Amino acid sequence: MATVLETSRPTLRVPTTPFKNEPLTDFSNVENARHMRAALSKVRAELGREYDMVIGNRLIKTKEKIKSLNPARPSEIVGVFQNADREHVEPAVRAAAEAFESWKRTTVEQRASLLHVTASILRERKFEFSAWMVYEVGKNWAEADADLAETIDFAEFYAREALRLARAETPAQLPGERDTLMYSTLGVCAVIPPWNFPCAIMAGMTMAAIVCGNTVVVKPSHDSPTIAMKFFEALQEAGLPDGVVNFCPGSGPSFGSGLVEHPLTRFIAFTGSKEVGLDINQRAAVPRPGQKWIKRTILEMGGKDSIIVDADANLDAAVEGVAQSAFGFQGQKCSACSRAIVDEKIYDVFLERLKERVSKIKVGEPAENNPMGPVISEKAMKTILNYIEAGKKEGRLIHGGGPAKEAGEGYFIQPTVIADVAPTARIAQEEIFGPVLAVIKSRNFDHALEIANNTEFGLTGAVYSTSREKLERARTDFHAGNLYFNRKCTGAMVGAHPFGGFNMSGTDSKAGGPDYLLLFTQAKSVAEKIGDVASGSKK
Repeated sequence: MATVLETSRPTLRVPTTPFKNEPLTDFSNVENARHMRAALSKVRAELGREYDMVIGNRLIKTKEKIKSLNPARPSEIVGVFQNADREHVEPAVRAAAEAFESWKRTTVEQRASLLHVTASILRERKFEFSAWMVYEVGKNWAEADADLAETIDFAEFYAREALRLARAETPAQLPGERDTLMYSTLGVCAVIPPWNFPCAIMAGMTMAAIVCGNTVVVKPSHDSPTIAMKFFEALQEAGLPDGVVNFCPGSGPSFGSGLVEHPLTRFIAFTGSKEVGLDINQRAAVPRPGQKWIKRTILEMGGKDSIIVDADANLDAAVEGVAQSAFGFQGQKCSACSRAIVDEKIYDVFLERLKERVSKIKVGEPAENNPMGPVISEKAMKTILNYIEAGKKEGRLIHGGGPAKEAGEGYFIQPTVIADVAPTARIAQEEIFGPVLAVIKSRNFDHALEIANNTEFGLTGAVYSTSREKLERARTDFHAGNLYFNRKCTGAMVGAHPFGGFNMSGTDSKAGGPDYLLLFTQAKSVAEKIGDVASGSKK
């Protein structure tokens, strides 16, 4: 294992060209499809391996194991992992704190280079990483490829952003002084990512922390530890020193809570549910014996996202955008459209066309690149089906409504559309995190905005309208962190769409934007008087 920033690859490859998003793979290309199938075969042969916990330079095994399952074939084990518990909190945080003392002294060029080399490794193994996501979380080829492309984008973007912050200047220079502003390190970061973007979000938070000179204890989701381990291995190959990132799959109530509460944990980067995010925020707010700082929390939580379809909208575009936003990756995105708010003038024709479009969505094996795969787990499936049953009482079932048993043994659910839903109904207010869309009728555009803003969340939203006046009204009055006009409400791109939400959707951290790394640093102002230092002044 690496102990210094060494690798057989070039160790100092600082990005100098402007940032550009990683191109998505065109799987209609025969050669790309062949590469993907080969990667799926290669990865399938590696399923079921056991992986160690990594703390500092130690490989650790535990008696209790975590088994990651293929949600399309639950009898298939993707990977076996150690289960970090309370007893592992202290050594993990201590290892990160010890590594911090040397890592914080590396140059920003070295840290940016590490991310740049990591991006190169990910590009070389793009199909392989995508294949792991197909098996472990049930993404189809395009969704997995987009996840990996976003991971590469985060690496390239944050490397450049760290270099930009290192060149920061004060807005003014006082006469007779040399005034400087520097963005310095914080310390040990607890990274607690979700399973739904198992590479991009986990890697994005981790790379943002380390490129700023911090160290990390990462607790990947129980449902996606294999992908996190593969990314950790890529960091090691790029030259990551021991202890800078510590890989600790474990339970939330014991290891996760202990990690948040440890006095040497300086800040927490979390993406997940509102309930867990609020618990982290509360635990982090309590100072522990020996703690010298107010802990910082970077929280990205849930959403109950709406697409407004106005009477003057391009109906074909609106139907397509709603369908893609609601049922892409089985609706398992915090940005997914779970509410379509449709003007009463076009309501019936919209429902007719939406039903026709959704009926074309095939549910099946993600390895065979079906448009919709399984939901993540048996627990999630039961929760979603319970919401569907509640929705049948709260509205009119238009399509779907139950398990997709014909798709196979996995956790497959039909894409479900429920119309005539009241704005305050349970399925119109609570985050379902599955392929369930509530359609709500609005009287006019004012009423549509009122409905769109009536939840406790404020993550994403979209408006389909050909009226410039209405779009500009929505720009100010639609309360969401990411708002889209005449396009779907999912698919935020690094750099172009900094991502984060309002209200109970989190702290609006804006991942992939120019403000994000400020959350992983602290600003230090240094003023030096120019001239005679022996003037006798005490000030």
